[in-house]
This record gives sequence, structure tokens and C-alpha cells, in this order.
Amino acid sequence: MSFRDYLHEKAEESRHNETVAYLMFLAGTIFFVGGILENLLISDIVGKSPEWFIFIPYYVVFHSATVLGLALIICGLTLIVYGITAGISYSRDRGWYMNELRKANSVEEVLLSKKRVSSETRQKPAKKTAKQG
Repeated sequence: MSFRDYLHEKAEESRHNETVAYLMFLAGTIFFVGGILENLLISDIVGKSPEWFIFIPYYVVFHSATVLGLALIICGLTLIVYGITAGISYSRDRGWYMNELRKANSVEEVLLSKKRVSSETRQKPAKKTAKQG
């Protein structure tokens, strides 16, 4: 396997991982919103309004629904943060692979152009001038 093929494979792998990271971010967003809605809609069960930590509703009294809502919020935030971090990381990796691939292609193009120039000079015979003949 040549270095160029290796870079193509790694860029494809990084692109795939980046897509998975963004899907992870979307899943985290859905979990987070679901957890917030869960905590806001169970006020009938618990019988009081939720307390707020910044923008996250929670209950001091633990009921099975409140635990589920809190678990969804925590899992959602974790997936959001990890998805963004992994997506940025894989995007930077892919940028490095693509940059190295451009360098490898430019070196190949320079070598091919030198090869073409040298083969063209060999094919064309030197013209004799009147002074030489």
C-alpha cells in the first residue's frame, strides 16, 4: 500500500468517524430535550414545580420519573459534549490527512513533469547548424 493510498483510507475513516460524532451529538440533544421535558411534565406526579440548576430542572424528591429525567439530561449532556469534541478532533485529523495528501500529489506531479521534460529532450534530436556541418 502506498503512502497516498494510506492517506486516502485514513481521510475516509476520519470522515466516517466525524459523521458518527455528529450523530452522537444529535442523539445527545434528543436525550437532553427529552430529559428536560420529562422533568417539566411530571409535576402532576410529584405535586410541586421543579427547582432549577441554571437551565436544568430537577426535583429534590426522587421518584422513578424524576430519576429517568435526570439520567436523560446527564446522558444527553455527556453525548453532546463528547460528540462536539470528537467531531472537531476528527475534522482536524482529516484536515491533516488531506494536507499531507496534497503534498504527496504535488511531489508526484513535480516528478512526473520532470520525467516528461527529460523524455521529450531525449526524443527530439539536436538540430545541426550550418557552422557544424
